[in-house]
Amino acid sequence: MENVLLITLSRQMTLRRELDVIANNVANAQTNGFKRRLSDSREYQMPVASDETFKRGGDRRVSFVVDRGTPLDTSLGQLEPTGNPLDAAINGDAYFKVQTPQGERYTRNGAMMVNARGELVNSDGHVMMGEQGVFQIANTERDLRVATDGSITSSAGNRGKLTLVRFPNQQVLENAGANTFTTKVQPEPALQARIQSGFVERSNVSPVVEISRMLEVTRQYQNIANMMGRADELRRSAIQKLGEPI
Repeated sequence: MENVLLITLSRQMTLRRELDVIANNVANAQTNGFKRRLSDSREYQMPVASDETFKRGGDRRVSFVVDRGTPLDTSLGQLEPTGNPLDAAINGDAYFKVQTPQGERYTRNGAMMVNARGELVNSDGHVMMGEQGVFQIANTERDLRVATDGSITSSAGNRGKLTLVRFPNQQVLENAGANTFTTKVQPEPALQARIQSGFVERSNVSPVVEISRMLEVTRQYQNIANMMGRADELRRSAIQKLGEPI
């Protein structure tokens, strides 16, 4: 009886984690360059615990559900034209390097502008990093543009080149909040990546798909809760029967 409750509880825990992942995806459906997370749950057979202990023959191992993580969906989001020549969408598996109050981070958000300090920032407020450091744009400069190789030009000429990096295994990236990633793995220069000027990459989240997943997971969670309730009721009934005088 306890095995039933433990197995269903293990599944409920993974479903709750999946609901959290889906909710975060839906909340970022309109976030530039956002990459959704998936849920990966697997069967885990306990090497010790087993059922049918008192039956003749070999026991059957008890299977639980284990959360194996939330892999990153690295598929490309829709590239949407903005008419702003300073906006940049990456064609390829590269990332922009940005400076945040927490240190260097990586992002796919290339919706850029110049802030009051003359720094080139994206729409999340993160400072875009160039190969020579932070861009400093004078308020007298005009016609800011980004080239396919990431070079920034203005009426003052070439202003530097955006730092584009890549990771052979993108699953090493961890969400760091504010639409950025962090990792302890050193990135490589993204030599093959190209910039599409005047476009931004939208989130790769499909709200219809995520809402459908949310409904399915919610139904599964409720079904398991009902099953646990019936199992608990059966246990109470069995205890009452055993306590009755013969």
